[in-house]
Amino acid sequence: MRVVGWVVKIVIFVLLVGFAVKNTDPITVRFYLGYEWHSPLVFVILVFFAAGAAFGALSSLPYAFRHRREIRALRRALDKRPEVTSGDAPPPERAAGQTTADLS
Repeated sequence: MRVVGWVVKIVIFVLLVGFAVKNTDPITVRFYLGYEWHSPLVFVILVFFAAGAAFGALSSLPYAFRHRREIRALRRALDKRPEVTSGDAPPPERAAGQTTADLS
């Protein structure tokens, strides 16, 4: 299975290198106030892809920190609970009209 993974990675790498070699034409990216940036197309694509990935990762940080805080609080609450061993387990509560055989 590892060999298949490496083969897939190598194929993807070769395809990306081929894409980079085919797209080396210089382009001009025009910003506001007359600012222009001259660079190869593949470099511009790489920069904007990396910026988008970084923006996406940064925008998910508040959710990750909130979940970490919630997990920490739940672990503290779990640590405060008294441990129940199998011999000390209280009997299950019965509903009205329920027999012991119904609980099994």
